[in-house]
Amino acid sequence: MNDNRNHQIQVEFSRRQTLQSGVLGAAGVAVGHTVPAQAFASELPAKAKSVIQIFLWGGMSHVDTWDPKPDAGRDYTGEFSGVISTNVPGIQLGELFPALSKQADKYSLIRSMTHGNNGHETAAYLMQTGHMPGERLAYPSVGAVFSLFKGRDYEGLIPPYVVLTKPQGRFSEEGFLGPKYKPFATGGDPNAQRFAVEGVVAKNITDERQKSRRDLLGNLDPFAQTMPQLESAFATKERAYELILGRGKEVFDLSKEDDKLRERYGRNTFGQECLVARRMVETGVPYIVINYPGGWDTHKNHFQTMRRQVPQLDQGLAALLEDLSDRGLLDSTIVWCSGEFGRGPKVDWQPPWNGGRNHYGKVFSVLVAGGGFQGGEIVGASDEKGETVKERPVYPVDLLGSIYTLAGIDPHAKLPHPLGADAQVLPDASEDVKSGGLLTEIM
Repeated sequence: MNDNRNHQIQVEFSRRQTLQSGVLGAAGVAVGHTVPAQAFASELPAKAKSVIQIFLWGGMSHVDTWDPKPDAGRDYTGEFSGVISTNVPGIQLGELFPALSKQADKYSLIRSMTHGNNGHETAAYLMQTGHMPGERLAYPSVGAVFSLFKGRDYEGLIPPYVVLTKPQGRFSEEGFLGPKYKPFATGGDPNAQRFAVEGVVAKNITDERQKSRRDLLGNLDPFAQTMPQLESAFATKERAYELILGRGKEVFDLSKEDDKLRERYGRNTFGQECLVARRMVETGVPYIVINYPGGWDTHKNHFQTMRRQVPQLDQGLAALLEDLSDRGLLDSTIVWCSGEFGRGPKVDWQPPWNGGRNHYGKVFSVLVAGGGFQGGEIVGASDEKGETVKERPVYPVDLLGSIYTLAGIDPHAKLPHPLGADAQVLPDASEDVKSGGLLTEIM
């Protein structure tokens, strides 16, 4: 068979596969199959320029939040049996989301996310790479992949992959791509009077003192500045100072925002992280992660933790979506929010948990918005107690493949490996990874 014939068959298969995935997804048919070659090929136009990922490390309960089961009984609902209607008829959320309920037309909820993995490290790796843990290669996270492909044309002062405020994980986020693609973790607290961004805003040094240091350094060696061999080095130095003392630093200066807007996001660390993320989107940063400042690993004190953290998540996320929309940025910005898994739908009343929820990767929920994702939709469904996928399973490769596609990144593009190993963005048939297909019903 010649190459042209091979190409024709691949293209035809790709189109059939794409259509099949969309039809099955829209019909809510529960299917899961090993991902075939070309499963993620798509002719959809790239719409997303930036991504904001809100990572709820530890895993947030799905039945207490975005997939409530009010009729499942106290062993499942615990303290939260109430629901709240949204501005989209037919969609309800858990009772702790009054702000997000008013923005439901801007996001969609995947209620059939699944991978079946209950380990923090391995599940986080799955959700952030799409690859199975334990393989021979340590793959880069989705943020590092964005840094690789989107960083090429990005000319901003701030690094292309930023994490607010601490690194996400218990795995190497840049993987085999190496330290060049490691995320820039800001450190500090954006809700503090002075957001001390690591390497940009010195905690105990004023801007004036910083500038005088720069001037002093330049005056010490004027001869060197005339040497053409050092032109590149001086350009790099000036770029660094522009980040520290100029436009780059201003992105992190929330004092430039109206106090009322800051209040709308919530005067707490997470709320102000969301505001900083919006400011970075305005400067074109391709990938921003908000690593939620407080874990969701609620084996114990589950309901107390939910009552403390969910209102902040609700307020900050709702304000972020509304603000991005008001500024015309939501159409070109993907926002997705999820943990590495959910929490057990059945409350563990036994000591020592005394009303906790344990790790649960069998089914959980993910919020997606903007950048080409439609709002006001529900994808898939869990059963009546939130224990299993009832309709339309969505696997990590489906979610990440959809995000890559909307950003114009080929999910099967080759990745550069330092030892020349064969590697690509998402796995293919040889890696035995399950897929339900791209999220074409909301793309």
